[in-house]
Amino acid sequence: MTSDLTGSKILVIATNYGVEQDEIVVPVHDLADRGATITVAATTTDPIQTLVGDKDPGKTVTPDILLDEADAGDYDAIVVPGGTINADSIRREPGAIALVAAFADAGKPIAAICHGPWLLIESGVLPGRTITSFPSLQTDVRNAGAEWVDREVEVDDSTGSTIITSRNPDDLPAFVDAVSGALVPVA
Repeated sequence: MTSDLTGSKILVIATNYGVEQDEIVVPVHDLADRGATITVAATTTDPIQTLVGDKDPGKTVTPDILLDEADAGDYDAIVVPGGTINADSIRREPGAIALVAAFADAGKPIAAICHGPWLLIESGVLPGRTITSFPSLQTDVRNAGAEWVDREVEVDDSTGSTIITSRNPDDLPAFVDAVSGALVPVA
């Protein structure tokens, strides 16, 4: 499924170390290819060092802005990539927590993959929702008041904003399609 995202603005947030390479590189590339304007925000202006499989150095990604400079009002959706180190670090960033909560309050799509839903848990946006994630997060998800399912992509638009989640890099095609679908109105 290919959607025209011309005019859509998507914020991708990460720390500067430990993001799973494909979980940031693929959505940034594929969503931009569909016409979206992508802004990558990180905790510092240093290049983001990605990892492959949480251990091997991957590509670097240059952030466009600082995480603390990002304003939910400037974007149509937010994407939270995983990577165990990145996800564990970003969920401790007050600015990231506030951003996800602001997107939820504004009814804007929130997308997270792999370990990225840890930030959704910290932001308090999961009670009553159904999501997926890397399987090791399922107890955390349930403890946060959500239902965990084992699917390549889960789109929950039951209340307020749409929450899009996937399990791992193998699910990226479905994940990117779901993000696109949340931004393109049904004709």
